[in-house]
Order: sequence, then structure tokens, then C-alpha cells
Amino acid sequence: MRERSSVGVVCALLVLVAALLTGCQVLSSPESGGSGGDGPGDRTASGGRASATQQSGYGAVFLAVDECSSFGTTSFTEVPCTSERAAARVVARHDGKVAGGPLCPATTDFVLHISAQAPSSEEDGDGAVPQGYACMRNLEPPHPGDPGGGGGPRTIVGDCVYGSGSGQVRETACDGSGKKKPQYEVVKAATARVQCPAGTALYVQLDGRQSVGCARPV
Repeated sequence: MRERSSVGVVCALLVLVAALLTGCQVLSSPESGGSGGDGPGDRTASGGRASATQQSGYGAVFLAVDECSSFGTTSFTEVPCTSERAAARVVARHDGKVAGGPLCPATTDFVLHISAQAPSSEEDGDGAVPQGYACMRNLEPPHPGDPGGGGGPRTIVGDCVYGSGSGQVRETACDGSGKKKPQYEVVKAATARVQCPAGTALYVQLDGRQSVGCARPV
């Protein structure tokens, strides 16, 4: 079974970008405030031209839900999930920009940003790739998006962070396997600070309705 490549098929260029949605986004203690963010959760893809004939295992949408991609240091391609090159699966796919769009599932490992691509003049429009983003989950461990995993595009209950200076924090693995040792663990998600349990040392801004992360020292 052939994989999509850059010749007459969908392809994508992978570029690591500044962490827009990873790690802890805003941090404050009961005494002071600050902000910060870090992590390997965002990647950028530039969609290419779609093949006029779809291979078995591919859908009509580039990187649709349940489709898989390969990994590389500078590029990736959509591949069959049965391929030995398959490394991550799409768990959610949305059009438009991440900012203001639907959230990725909590345990997403990383996000691929896909730029819009118009079809070439000889195509009937089926080759268009709209701007969007794909929420990806590694097929095999490690899973940085899991609670305590040390990464992913969202900070969730069970994640650990460390102070990086100037009132900022960054996410790190709770088991101490990261470059930095964990100092705090998010033990609860709440809608307001008053709902945090006693012993809360830091308040971390989370995504979603329960936007306050209650963190304790570890």
C-alpha cells in the first residue's frame, strides 16, 4: 500500500513552533501572580495537494479522525495505520485556528496545525485542504499528554510543574524523568479558586469550563 507523498498527493511539512497551548498557561500563588508556558505539544503542518484517487485506508479529509501520520525531525506524511511508519493517530480534527476553536481531548499528545491549500487548476476542488488542526495521540508510549506525562497541549489534573522564574511555571514529568524535577502537582480542576482544597500553593489556568488548577507541593 503506497503512502501519500509530495507528488500528486497530500503531504505536510512539520515544524516545531513556540509552545502556544502546552504546559501551564497562567500561574499565580495565593500571594502573587504570573504566567508561563512550555512543552512539546504543538507542531505545524502545511497541507499539500490531495490525490485524485484515494488509496485504501485513506479518507476524503487529510488527517481525518482515526487516520495516522508518520514522525520525522522535519517532516511527516499521512500513512496507513498498519504501516510500520505509523506513529500517531488523529483523535480529533477541526477546521480553522486553534485559538477559539474546540479543545483537543485532554490526553492529546501533540497538535498539528494544518495550513490551507487550494487545489491546482486541473482539479475539480476535491484537492483542497482547509486550514485546521489535528489532535494527535502516539500509537505507543511515551504519552506526554497523559496525567503526569510532562507535556501535551493541555495542563490537566495529575500534571506536575516546576518554577521557571519570574512567576512562571513549566510542565515536567511527575516521575522525575524530565530535565527538571517536579515541584507542584495539579490535584483538582475548579471553576473558582475558593473551590480549591486546603494546602493549595499555586493556581494554574486550565482550558475549559473548570479553568482553575489547584496545585500542591510534591
